[in-house]
Amino acid sequence: MAHLTVRAGAASGIAAAVLAFAIPAEVGGQHTYTHGQNVAPVFEGWEPNPDGTFNMVFGFFNRNCAEEVHVPVGPNNSIEPGGPDHGQPARFHPRRGKFVFKVPVPADFGDSELVWTLTAHGKTEQAYATLHPEYILDKRITMMNEAGFGQRAGEADSLHPELHVDGAAERNISVGEPLTITARASDDGLPQARTGEEDSDATGLLVGWTVYRGEAEHVTFEPEQFNPDFRSRARGITLCAQKPPPTPDWAKERLSEDGTFTVTATFAEPGTYVLRAMAHDGGLKTTREVKVNVAG
Repeated sequence: MAHLTVRAGAASGIAAAVLAFAIPAEVGGQHTYTHGQNVAPVFEGWEPNPDGTFNMVFGFFNRNCAEEVHVPVGPNNSIEPGGPDHGQPARFHPRRGKFVFKVPVPADFGDSELVWTLTAHGKTEQAYATLHPEYILDKRITMMNEAGFGQRAGEADSLHPELHVDGAAERNISVGEPLTITARASDDGLPQARTGEEDSDATGLLVGWTVYRGEAEHVTFEPEQFNPDFRSRARGITLCAQKPPPTPDWAKERLSEDGTFTVTATFAEPGTYVLRAMAHDGGLKTTREVKVNVAG
């Protein structure tokens, strides 16, 4: 249910699954690259809100098998109109990132469109978001795209995990000064593990912190963190020579009995960073961000 529109002589409305098989490079008869390729923005679809407004939902396709591409928000990473900043990421992990962020639009958005433009490694691509009826999203569609859930009895009743971050949404700190942040997560226990998957990470609440914006190499997390989005990375990296690593056991233990998970982040260089907390139950996810201004 992803929609990529490239107005640079390429195809229009390409589903991400189809796009993945069109990427050139070379691994075992297929063509893939580890580094040096660009990132394609993806319009996943739109969802209605109870108040009559809408959310435009975006993801991305990093064409590299290994390189995490960094494109700061600005001329090379912009969403218009009203941008360039509409909450999009500046860091793009390898291969497919699904349902990464949402941009709210008013009830009278009508036939207007949002355009996300990304330029990386010298190539520019754009995703065009509209309220076309065929692009509507619901939880079932989201779960099917995330991990193949949504078709069994009861899965449609699954709710997004609850996630809250204690304290202010923006923090100020100095280089080398530890910043401790606590988040709280809970879930309804759906989707349930399928037969034979009771000991896998296919379902169950996983939590973690990542660098959403900023120079990740300058950020150290204690304890070590795991991106919950990687729990279902196998589908998005099948054309790569390397297989995605399994979810480490310690990642499954990050959530305490009272639902809290705490991280201490230390920054080696000044700048503005955005840290993202994620709670992922295998089918649906919830995210929260904290902006950190780091002084020298």
